[in-house]
Amino acid sequence: MSITTQSSPPAPSVSPRSAVTPQVLKKSDASRRARSARIKLWMGAILTLLVVLPIALASFLPIADPNMQDLGSRRLPPLVDGHLFGTDQLGRDLFSRVLFGGQTSLMIGVLAVVVSGAIGVILGSIAGFYGKWADVIISRVLEAQMSLPLLMMLLLVVALFGPSIPVITGVIAIAQWPEVARLTRSLVLVEREKPYIAAAKTLGLPKLSILVKHVIPNVFKQASLVILLLLAQAVLLESALSFLGAGPQRPFSTWGRLISDGQDYITTSWWMVTLPGLFIVVLVVGVNLLGDALRDGNLRRKSRKDGK
Repeated sequence: MSITTQSSPPAPSVSPRSAVTPQVLKKSDASRRARSARIKLWMGAILTLLVVLPIALASFLPIADPNMQDLGSRRLPPLVDGHLFGTDQLGRDLFSRVLFGGQTSLMIGVLAVVVSGAIGVILGSIAGFYGKWADVIISRVLEAQMSLPLLMMLLLVVALFGPSIPVITGVIAIAQWPEVARLTRSLVLVEREKPYIAAAKTLGLPKLSILVKHVIPNVFKQASLVILLLLAQAVLLESALSFLGAGPQRPFSTWGRLISDGQDYITTSWWMVTLPGLFIVVLVVGVNLLGDALRDGNLRRKSRKDGK
């Protein structure tokens, strides 16, 4: 008599739980972004300081007079006879001229972004907070100016009023304020819908007081990132004007004028164009990296705050 045994069905296989969870992926992505922001911040700071520090300390460094001519030492290459960057077509020390020319370029750039930032923040805040006719007028002026060709407008204004430092600073500031105003307006539109604005109005605070004491301080930090990035653009605009002969006139020397003076010798004396241009490139890259790093850090802090 045969006995048949019924085999039990195989136990279902249990797949091991994956250790890679959405939370782990989110943390990994956040750490990658944080690491990238730190790298940008350090690189931007180093590149910016490599340009700004020598320019700021140019008056205290043991370098030659930027206007001293030596016709017997014309167009010497770099590292010859104690000239770090060589000499120009009149025998003037190019390193000294780059540093002192950078003082003029940076002064114009800093003043221009301060003025444009102030105009943009004020007008953008008024347009976003008050709305109605104020928003319509400021927005139409902003759009009309942004539709104009930038460089041609700058050249026209400089031709009308003269290529002095105040005029160039003013036209660059006027050319840049729409970018700040547009961002500030959008930030204020979001800010004015928050509960604390309604509470301030309920308490009877004047609108101007709410705007100045509460709204503008809350949006200025984000607007200042755009103002920082505009510094690189201001230096580029000033260099372009100087290269075209519409920059500050002699005895002022700027990076754009140095490049313009050396363009006739670019095939035989490359350093007269390359080294001033290198300073512009390093400064622009450094400022842009700093701005990107600060923007990424601001977004990361905001996301953490919203997550809480």
